[in-house]
Amino acid sequence: MRSWSRPSRRPAPRGGLRVEAALDTGDYPIGVSISKQRFDALPLKRHATHGTWNYTLHPRPVSCSSDVVPIGEQDGPADRRRAMLARLADPRLTGLTSTELDQLSAAVAQAQAARVQQRYSEQRGGRARRATGKLRGSKPLFDDAARLLITLIYQRQVCSMNVLADLLEVTNTCIGDLVKETRDVLEDHGHNSGVASVRFAAAGDLLTFLDHGIRPARTAIVEALSDPVLTGMSRDELNDLTERLASRQAAHAERLTHQRRGGPRRPGARGGVFPQKISNSERILLTVLYLRKLCTLDVLADALGDVSRSAVAGVVRETRPLLERDDCLPSPASTRYRTAAELLATTASSPNPAGTDTPTS
Repeated sequence: MRSWSRPSRRPAPRGGLRVEAALDTGDYPIGVSISKQRFDALPLKRHATHGTWNYTLHPRPVSCSSDVVPIGEQDGPADRRRAMLARLADPRLTGLTSTELDQLSAAVAQAQAARVQQRYSEQRGGRARRATGKLRGSKPLFDDAARLLITLIYQRQVCSMNVLADLLEVTNTCIGDLVKETRDVLEDHGHNSGVASVRFAAAGDLLTFLDHGIRPARTAIVEALSDPVLTGMSRDELNDLTERLASRQAAHAERLTHQRRGGPRRPGARGGVFPQKISNSERILLTVLYLRKLCTLDVLADALGDVSRSAVAGVVRETRPLLERDDCLPSPASTRYRTAAELLATTASSPNPAGTDTPTS
C-alpha cells in the first residue's frame, strides 16, 4: 500500500532559524484587567479592515495641563486598586462603620486563612510536599480584608460583579471566585449583610454617589412608589412586610431555580445574589401597588423604565401567593392612574403622606 504526502510549498530558511529566550522573573498576578474608561482613553486608531484586530496605538506625550490621566502614570494598578477599596469602604455601601468593619475582618480572619489553605490543598490534590521554607508564588491581588469588603458590597446587592470588576480593574471571574469563598466564611460566622437601599448598574453611577451623594434614578422612583398614599401603609410597615417575606422569597427563588436546573446545584457552583433584574423589596412593592388596582402592569413597567410588562406580570404572579399566605392582601385604592407620569406625580403633590387607606389584616 502506497502512501502520499503533500509537499510543503514554503521553502526552508536558508540561514537557519535562531531563537532567543530570556527568563522573566517578574511577578504577574492573574485576574488583572483594564477598566473601560482607561481603555477608551487609549490613543487607538483602528484600521478600515477588521479594526477590532488591526489598529495602531499612537504614543501620547505626558502633559500636565491635560485633564485625561495618561495610561503610563506613576501610580500603578495596585495603587489605584487600594484607593478604590478605600472608597468602597463607605458605610453607605457596607452598612458598617469603619470600626465595625475592622472588627468583622478580625473575627473572620482565621476562617479565611483556613479556607485558603483548603483551596490550595484541593488544587494540589493533597498536602504540600514541602512543609518548610517559602514557596515562590504569585502574590494575590486582594488580601483578606479586601476580599471581605468586596463580598459585603456584592452580598448587599450594591452592584454586580461586572461593576466591581470595572472599578477594581480585574476580571469578573476574579471577583466571582473571591466572593464565593468569602461568602461561605460569612455564612459560617452568622453575619447577615442585609440589602443596601441603593443599587448601581454602572461604575460611573456608584462613583457619582460616593462623590456627590446623587442616587440612581431607579432608587428615587422606587422611593416615590413606596409613598404611603400609594401603598396604603407606612414605610415602616412596608419594610416590616419586606423583611418578613424575605426568607420565603429566597426559598421560592431556589425552588424555581431548582426546576430550571432539573436538580440541585452542583457542589462548588457559584450562586449569585442577582437572580432577577427586580430586587425582592421591589417585588413586594410592585405586587402591593398592582393588587391595590392603582394602575395596569404597563404603567408599572413604564414607571420603572428598564423592565418589561411581562417581567412585572411574572413578579406579581410569583409574589401574590406569599402575601396571601401572610394574610396581608392590600385593600383596593379609590384612585386609578392611567400613566406612569400621573402615578409618580401623585406622590410629589400628596398633602397627606401618611395615606388614608390601610391594608386588610
